[in-house]
Amino acid sequence: MTDKIKFRKQAQPELPRPECQRVTPDPDVGLTQAQVDERIAGGYANIVTDDSGLTTGKIIRSNIFTYFNMIFFILALVLLYEGSINNLTFLGVVFVNAIIGIIQELRSKRELDKLKLVSAPVTTVIREGREVQVDSEQLVLDDVVIFSAGSQICADAVVLSGELTVNESLVTGESDEIKKKSGDALLSGSFVVSGQAKARLDKVGDDSFAAQLSRDAKKIKKKQQPGMMKSLTRLIQVIGIIIIPFAALMFWNQYKVLGLPEKVSVENTAASIIGMIPEGLYLLTSVALAASTVRLARKDTLVHDMKCIETLARVDVLCVDKTGTITQPEMKVSQILTLPGETESEVERRVKDFAANMNADNETMKALKAHFEDPRPETKAVRVRGFSSATKYSAVDLGKQGAYLLGAPEMLLSESTEDLRQLIEEHSDQGERVLLFASYEFEDEKEDIFEKGNLGQVVIPMALVIFSNAIRPQAKETFAFFKDQGVKIKVISGDNPRTAAKAAEKAGIPDAEKYVDATTLRTPEDIKKAAAAYTVFGRVTPEQKRQLVRALKKQGHTVAMTGDGVNDVLALKDADCSIAMASGSEAASNVSDLVLMNSDFSGMPQVVAEGRRVINNIERSASLFLVKNIFSFVLSLISLISVSLYPLKPAQISLVSALMIGFPSFVLALEPNESLVKGKFLRNVLYRALPAALSSVILVEWSLLFTDAFQISPEMASTVGFFLYAFVAYLMLYRVCRPMNVWHGILFGAMGVGFIGAVILFPGWFQIARLDYRSGLILSPLLLLTFPMDRAIHKVFAKIEQWKCKAQQWLEPYFGNLRRKDSEM
Repeated sequence: MTDKIKFRKQAQPELPRPECQRVTPDPDVGLTQAQVDERIAGGYANIVTDDSGLTTGKIIRSNIFTYFNMIFFILALVLLYEGSINNLTFLGVVFVNAIIGIIQELRSKRELDKLKLVSAPVTTVIREGREVQVDSEQLVLDDVVIFSAGSQICADAVVLSGELTVNESLVTGESDEIKKKSGDALLSGSFVVSGQAKARLDKVGDDSFAAQLSRDAKKIKKKQQPGMMKSLTRLIQVIGIIIIPFAALMFWNQYKVLGLPEKVSVENTAASIIGMIPEGLYLLTSVALAASTVRLARKDTLVHDMKCIETLARVDVLCVDKTGTITQPEMKVSQILTLPGETESEVERRVKDFAANMNADNETMKALKAHFEDPRPETKAVRVRGFSSATKYSAVDLGKQGAYLLGAPEMLLSESTEDLRQLIEEHSDQGERVLLFASYEFEDEKEDIFEKGNLGQVVIPMALVIFSNAIRPQAKETFAFFKDQGVKIKVISGDNPRTAAKAAEKAGIPDAEKYVDATTLRTPEDIKKAAAAYTVFGRVTPEQKRQLVRALKKQGHTVAMTGDGVNDVLALKDADCSIAMASGSEAASNVSDLVLMNSDFSGMPQVVAEGRRVINNIERSASLFLVKNIFSFVLSLISLISVSLYPLKPAQISLVSALMIGFPSFVLALEPNESLVKGKFLRNVLYRALPAALSSVILVEWSLLFTDAFQISPEMASTVGFFLYAFVAYLMLYRVCRPMNVWHGILFGAMGVGFIGAVILFPGWFQIARLDYRSGLILSPLLLLTFPMDRAIHKVFAKIEQWKCKAQQWLEPYFGNLRRKDSEM
């Protein structure tokens, strides 16, 4: 059967594509190579137009042509025009920052591109009667592909043979699992939950539903900027708005009002503007995150979104699954217990037939098939229902030999005998997984258990199939790390709650004895209470996993979720930070922020430590930048209001920025730091920076009053103010370097030696005047006053922090949710 359909042009929109002669190939044969080549030549390959990737040119341009670089270049041109070449020192910092940013982003791009190639999705396709695996982009229209459990449907298709259970939640928003049989349509972007089928690709590339959905899906997946990045963006925006009128007013004040020479006025204006621009702060953050992405890539961790590194650093609740995280993913059948009234040989025969007729599309069925030496069925199944995470069972109809079920005992039996219940609990308490094998007698509608999943009352228990998973070797060590870091573990599993709790206990997870059966949680209020009260959740459906994640977030927690299966997709999308195992389904990897390429959960402490190192060190280093910014802004404001001289020169600001801020901040940002990230970024940074900034302003303004009273020359007044500002900045560097270990001591000492060397060797370049007796008398006591003033201001801020904490405790009963709402804005 053939038909002709015209498609929208993919690769070359300006030229119409030739018509494609549609075919429905034999499911066992597929397309010929000639048909494949014809479709590729005609533009009917599964290639989606995507211009979202960063090129080398874009990276270079984005780091050079920025708003603040434009301001710096304009200032440089004005200073060059005035012949003030020595005040162009700040350009060195600009160029170095741009070069570092370009190098780090290019390195990150190369590492990520390598990982993308390794993890590129592949699809099994039938061509000329042979099954081959090809990259999804090499598929063409009318190809016959094989979809199985865990696969993401990469192009719109129609089922030719076989059956699938498909989750279309990413397409429709509904988490229902839909049965797909021959003739049914498969939408790209949905995921296969169970079963296996051959399907013909009906729409590929830009014509497929996935191509239209993917862009919107990526936008949906984009989470709100975390606190640090949002704060920095707002800070940059505010400074960018005020800096132009501020520069104009400053120049007018120095040149027209004070009557200073044009060159001096330009230098003073440039110094105030340069001081207000956090030229290295935003770049330091981006570079640190990019460098962190590269380090994580080398540890076999793929980062989809750099911003998730900050989120991961703030995580205080980690939701994990039992299988694959606490235990090894591979299962084995430890024994098959025949129940009273049944013969062992009959049970073995029926269980073997059951397994032989099922697809090995999940770990349970793989283990059951491996238990029997001869994989061939004695009786061919009439109908088969694959395992569903919604119903928790699978079924096989052997015709005259009867129908049989395998699934969770509590889901198959409305009630059980005391002996059977004790037997199940006995094995569950050992951390083993227990499934019930039962025969099923149809009542009225034979389609119920195979089409709708509705069980009648006639379920006859025949045996218990006992599965075991070994605890991962590093599980105890891994969970001990999270306990020490103050991160709570929540085990969310589809297994029996007693089984999951026992495994959690063996792995050393605190409060593992607090478990609950999720089938008893029927309302959102039940889930909300359970999320706070319990550690282990068993028999959890995919929708309940998502509800638990949402409940934990509403309780003020920053939630990370690990998963490897399709049933984890909904919860992964809703978590603050989602982590997938590469060995799991494509669906989980595609929606996650991080992918553990080696599928080893024991590497998570390193990932968390990396996130905390970056964020804590950026927060610490950022205070150095803000001291300069706050000092320059307040000093400029005072100069405008009081119509006074701006004391510092651009070269002097640049020297302090390089030695007391820029270089130390980059070094400190690379240090190990595994402390839990707390509080809001900008508030924390301002709290650290304000005391030093205020000390600088007070001391410099005080020095200006003295120099004016003693009629000290403007050059000497500028030098006195410069030394006071540099000394306070050096004192701030000391605070940031604490605790003072060997490396911190070397860094602190080197910066001091570098500063002294620059002052002695290049005084003219930095416009440092030789101080006379009077200016020395002014500088000396003010330098000594720096220590008690800095200590006094810090005590005032500490007192304010105490009052704030007491006020929060007092208001907590009334406004407990305000902080959470504010953090989400």
